[in-house]
Amino acid sequence: MLSIRLNELTASDIVRAVRHGDATCESIARACLERIAEREGAVQAWEYIDRPAVLATAKGLDQRGAQGILAGVPFGVKDIIDTADIPSEYGSPIYAGHQPKTDAACVALSRKADAVLLGKTVTTEFANRHPARTRHPLDPARTSGGSSSGSAAAVADAMVPVALGTQTTGSTIKPGSFCGVFAYRPTFGELSCAGVKQSAWSLDTLGIYARSVEDLSRYRDALLGRQRESELRSVSKPRVAFCRTHKWDEVEPSTRALFEDAALRLRKIGVDVRDVTLPTAFNEMEEAHKWISSYEFTRNYTWEIENHRDKISETLQKGRLKNGLSCSFERYSQAKLHAEQTCKMLDAIFDDYDALLTSPVVGEAPVGFSDTGNSSLCGMWTALHVPVVTIPVFRGPTNLPIGAQLIARRGNDEELFGIADSIYKILT
Repeated sequence: MLSIRLNELTASDIVRAVRHGDATCESIARACLERIAEREGAVQAWEYIDRPAVLATAKGLDQRGAQGILAGVPFGVKDIIDTADIPSEYGSPIYAGHQPKTDAACVALSRKADAVLLGKTVTTEFANRHPARTRHPLDPARTSGGSSSGSAAAVADAMVPVALGTQTTGSTIKPGSFCGVFAYRPTFGELSCAGVKQSAWSLDTLGIYARSVEDLSRYRDALLGRQRESELRSVSKPRVAFCRTHKWDEVEPSTRALFEDAALRLRKIGVDVRDVTLPTAFNEMEEAHKWISSYEFTRNYTWEIENHRDKISETLQKGRLKNGLSCSFERYSQAKLHAEQTCKMLDAIFDDYDALLTSPVVGEAPVGFSDTGNSSLCGMWTALHVPVVTIPVFRGPTNLPIGAQLIARRGNDEELFGIADSIYKILT
C-alpha cells in the first residue's frame, strides 16, 4: 500500500496506515502540501492554505494518537463553507477578507473525526455559474466544472484525498464526472448545511469528492457524527433502470455509445438492466428547478443585491438574479408542487428498481472558460431530493473522464454506495 506516494492514498488507506503506525499524520499532510506546491500553478484549485497551521494540526494529532474515523486524512473545503480559522470569501469580492467566527457543521464534524483541514478550495461566485479560475487537472485548456471547481480538481490531481463541495443544480456531480473522481450528493436534508452560504433552501446539499466509494461512505459517516465506519456491502446483481431521460438527444453520440455499451456489458454478466422511460412530468423538472432555485436565491441574497449589486457578475445578474426577481410566489409555488408530485412518481419507479443509471454530463469537460459546462442532466435529480453517486468509469474521444450517474430512492444512500461499488468494479 505504501509503495505509492502518500498523497495518492485513499482516505480509508490513510486511516489504516495512521492507526497501524505505518504513516504519521504529519507525513501525509506534508506529502499533500508538496503536491500542491508542485501542481497548484497549473491547476489553481486552492483559495487559501496556511501551511504552518496544517502541519501544527497534523503534529498535534500524532502526539495524542489520532484514532477517529478520518484519522490523519487531509481534506479540502469549498469556499462557500465557513471555517473559523481560514477566510471564507464565497467566490465574491463582496466578501473579500471575510472571516467567520465558527466552523460550518461539516468542518467541525470532520475535525472531530481527526481529519486535517488542508485549506479552502476555489468556488464559483456564490456557487453559481460565473466561472472560477480552476483548470482541468488533465487538460489546462478546459474547465474542471463548477461550482465545486477546486474541490473536484484537487482530489483528481492527488492534492488531497477527500474534499467537500455543495450542490444546488449539478455543482458536485458534474465536476466529479469531468475530473474523473467519485462524487456523492446525499439525500436532501440528510447532512447538515449549517454554516454553508445558502443558495436555495429547497435544493442545497453538501457534496463529497473522494477516490473510492469506500471513502464516500467513510466521510458520510463522519458527517453524520458516527464514531464507527459503516460496512460497505457490494450488491452483485442490482436491479438497474437504464434511464436515458428526455434530454438524451443533447448527450454527445460518443457518450451515448459509452452508456449503451455499459448497459450491454452489465446485462451480459447477469445484472438486471432494463430500459425505463420516465413519465412526461419529468420533462418539466428542469423548468421547475429553474424557478425554485432562482426564486430562493434572490431572497437569500437580498442584502448583496441591494447593497453591492455592482460587485455581482453579469453572468449571475443575467441568469439566476433576473429569473428570480421576475418569478412570482405563485409560479414558485407551482414549481414546488410539481417537484413534490414528481417525487412521488419516482418513488413508484423505485418499487421495481434499486438504482437508475444515466449520464450526468453531455460529454467531456468543454474547452475554454466562458462557462463551467452543461448542468441540465443533474438538476432534475437534485430537485427530486434523491441521492446520487457518479463513478469514473468512462473515457471520452480525447481520453478525458466521463462519469456514470447512479441514483437511488430517497434515504437509500448506503444501499447506493454498495450498488455503485459493484458497478464500478464491473465496468473497470
